[in-house]
Amino acid sequence: MRKNGCAFAVLSGMAIAALMVAYAFVEPYWLRVRHLTVADVDVPPAFHGTRIAFLSDIHHGPFFSLKRVRRVVDIVNGLRPDIILLGGDYVHRDARYIAPVFAELARLRAPLGVFAVAGNHDDWEGIDETRAAMARAGIVNLDNRAAWITMGGDRIRIGGVGDLWEDAHEIAPTLDGVRESDFVILLSHNPDFAEQIQTDGIDLVLSGHTHGGQVTLFGLWATAVPSAYGQKYRSGFVRTEHTLAYVTTGVGTITPPVRFCARPEVVLITLERR
Repeated sequence: MRKNGCAFAVLSGMAIAALMVAYAFVEPYWLRVRHLTVADVDVPPAFHGTRIAFLSDIHHGPFFSLKRVRRVVDIVNGLRPDIILLGGDYVHRDARYIAPVFAELARLRAPLGVFAVAGNHDDWEGIDETRAAMARAGIVNLDNRAAWITMGGDRIRIGGVGDLWEDAHEIAPTLDGVRESDFVILLSHNPDFAEQIQTDGIDLVLSGHTHGGQVTLFGLWATAVPSAYGQKYRSGFVRTEHTLAYVTTGVGTITPPVRFCARPEVVLITLERR
């Protein structure tokens, strides 16, 4: 009886392990829309209720097909956002994926504009080609640049920095002409840049890069997070001394093409005037 019980326990353990491995290959397809609210006194009245779609780390390539990119674009457009922000890492492994992914991203629609920064994979596969493809797609590149978004006589500032690993990362263009009362969003592919912000002039930092750890211990801890700060910037909201950051789990994957308790997401942020 004892031997039978041990054998049953071993077989049960093996079955559970097999199911977990199988699930890890399924979760990358289980894309969700995460709804968030950011309330801040600096949000101007005309922007109260403004909806911002944010997505990062598409990684179009051998493990993320153009059909899946098309589905992501359709989902984002279906949310009817006012602004769309893209956080970098559009391709994986090969420059030949750059033109096709931006041909699909060109279908993104938002009345106040579509803005983007590049990530480390974009630098690795071809940053000049990436930025040229962005321009052809009608997407405004914000690597070390910024833009005012105006509506109803009010304005907000959206800026970006180049990738922390592979590019210059200059915050001054984002802060140029900004008043203390202005609401300012900064796009930084790598969330570690939030630690370098030594001003209260940035209200919200939006980042990707970490994939939520990609494989986690039931969402509690990840064995590998590409950050100098361990689990701190794995995913979700992080409050620093000077700003608030949100780190998305991203859309795609790198090798291996698995996720476990780190579901891919598109983020829809609603601004509220506090």
